[in-house]
Amino acid sequence: MRTLTLLALAGLGAQLVDGSLGMAYGVTSTTLLLAMGTGPAAASATVHLAEIGTTLMSGASHWRFGNVDWKVVARIGVPGAVGSFLGATVLSSLSTEVAEPVMSLILLGLGLYVMSRFTFRGLPEENLGKPLRKRFLAPLGLVAGFLDATGGGGWGPVGTPALLAGGRMEPRKVIGSIDTSEFLVAVAASLGFLFSLGSQGLDRYWVLAFLLGGLVAAPVAAWLVRLVPPRVLGSAVGGVIIVTNVRTLLKSDWIGAGGSVSAVVYVVLYAVWAAALTYSIRAHRQERAAGTEHAERQPVDA
Repeated sequence: MRTLTLLALAGLGAQLVDGSLGMAYGVTSTTLLLAMGTGPAAASATVHLAEIGTTLMSGASHWRFGNVDWKVVARIGVPGAVGSFLGATVLSSLSTEVAEPVMSLILLGLGLYVMSRFTFRGLPEENLGKPLRKRFLAPLGLVAGFLDATGGGGWGPVGTPALLAGGRMEPRKVIGSIDTSEFLVAVAASLGFLFSLGSQGLDRYWVLAFLLGGLVAAPVAAWLVRLVPPRVLGSAVGGVIIVTNVRTLLKSDWIGAGGSVSAVVYVVLYAVWAAALTYSIRAHRQERAAGTEHAERQPVDA
């Protein structure tokens, strides 16, 4: 019962972050399951089955708050579903000994990208309102969907920053559209795992625990997307993903690091993480102060 409660709380926290940042439900949840000893394919399958419900609720909540661009959802979601089905099939064919460090490497790369992207660049707003091209969205969806299934997460960490980087959509609509289209990705990935694995390694109670936590958090996250500073949250979540997956790699047969080496690595990682958070908080405050100063300088109509 304690494990199920912890999983439900983890699902709640992951969905709060995902719904307000547009990423990290999958990578956070999969990282936790791997740390608990779940096999890579079973971990990804568990998370994607839970995501069918959480993404449906999240999409509905974002739609209610006006955070969804349905053209973007269709153009990125359908290729994403194809990529996720292929990724699930590939991951299911790998042995656990090979798949676990490979998945940790993918998650580590995504964590590094998320933390560095939001720490140093924040959210660009140039080109706001310009249309997104189909030839950009389709390949992006295919790649993000494949990484999402093989890495247990990746739809948000790849799709959200890619759309934000162009500055053609409001951040809240990027996050809402990515979260909504993830429903298609979750369904396709779940079908791929079920066809390849059956119910092997799946615990339906774990799926339900993640699902219940996510369902509670989804409406709140869709509302919080207007309030939470994504820059700071991105640095925090990226750090969690990096530290946890470095831990998995250090303990794997690939590296097998000793206690003293691991301790040094952790000290360096925590120092870098703390520096990234400090930088993000400071940069956010400076941006907010600059925005306030600019608004005060604007002439007031008589």
